[in-house]
This record gives sequence, C-alpha cells and structure tokens, in this order.
Amino acid sequence: MAGSDSGRGPRWPQGERRGAGPNPRKADRRAPAVSTAPASPGGGPERRGTQRRVRERRDETAWQGVPLDALDGAAITDAALLAAAAGARVHAQARYSGFKVGAALETLDGTVVTGCNIENATYGLTLCAERVALVKALSEGHRAFTRIAVAADTEWPTPPCGACRQLLWEYCGDIDVILGNLETVSGQHRLASLLPLPFDARLLADGPDQSPRGE
Repeated sequence: MAGSDSGRGPRWPQGERRGAGPNPRKADRRAPAVSTAPASPGGGPERRGTQRRVRERRDETAWQGVPLDALDGAAITDAALLAAAAGARVHAQARYSGFKVGAALETLDGTVVTGCNIENATYGLTLCAERVALVKALSEGHRAFTRIAVAADTEWPTPPCGACRQLLWEYCGDIDVILGNLETVSGQHRLASLLPLPFDARLLADGPDQSPRGE
C-alpha cells in the first residue's frame, strides 16, 4: 500500500487516519442512483448454485472470488462502484468523528447495495459502512458477492477495519476490495491479502450444518 516506509507500514498524516477525528473535507458528490431492489424470494437455480455451505468452505478453493465474466450484461467498472460508495457516504452519521465513509457491495447478479458509517455516543456501537452494506444485502436475500468499494475523503486509502474484514470473509469469501477517495481509485486488494489468517468455519469441529446462509 502506498505510504510504506522501510517495512513500517503506512505513515498516516495527522488527522487523516480513519476515525482519528475531524479532517478537512471536500464537498460531497452524489453518484448516479443505484438499484438496491431486493433479490427475488428463493432465488433461481443459478444463484442457489453459487451459495457455499460450511463444509464446502473448508476447501480452500471454495473461497475464490466470483469472476466478473459470470455476470450478465456489462460489468460495472471499479470507478462506477467507487462512485456508488461515494454517493452513500453523504448519508453517513458521523457527528462525533466527522469521518464519513461509504461502501458499495456488488452482488453476483450485478445489484449494488450501499452503506455508510453510523456512529453512536457509546462509540462501541458504531457501525462501519462495510458492515452496514453487508447486513443490508444479506437482509434483502443476497448470498453471493463479487466486490466491495470503500470511499472516504482522504488522500490515503481507507481499508476495512478488522471486524469488517472478518464479516466480509464469512459471507463473501475472497472478494476484491476497491479503495479510493472522492475522485479516484487508489488501491485494490483481494480480501485474503487483507485477512491472511482468518478464523472461520473450517476451524470448528464437525457438527450440524450451522451455515449462516440458512441452507
């Protein structure tokens, strides 16, 4: 990632680290409207075929990201997905930190589900944009995902926090993570590179199938 110095990791400028406090922000820019219609109840055979059971996820190959050529129609560009995240960012509830973040999660059928960070006075109950988008998508019936974009008004890329990485791995697998600011894409990673040694169902003892996908 940009900003690395002799293996010490990014040198975050004062006030620009995620959640570090208020920082100068550019004017919010809204992206074109994005469809967030829920998936049809039950889904079709092709969607059910993409869902992974817990036992299947114990196989490393089951965690491969969904190739974009599996999508019907024209693929959404990284820039367009980032623009959707930037559009969601304007709705962020960040009265305490002043640090607004937006996320856009792409499903297998091409639907884009967005989210923004929602802060709380207790701080510990604050929800990150990535988790809001994921929970929103799951609640609408989506079960297979291809990419997520995260947008913030910073010079440096703003990656998902550890808790978000864990939840994204659990429900999305090794998807692409697109990072950027309000103007351009500034980083792209596979989730496995951001969470190289995750705790997941493969580490649990054999037992009844307790797949979070409800299969």
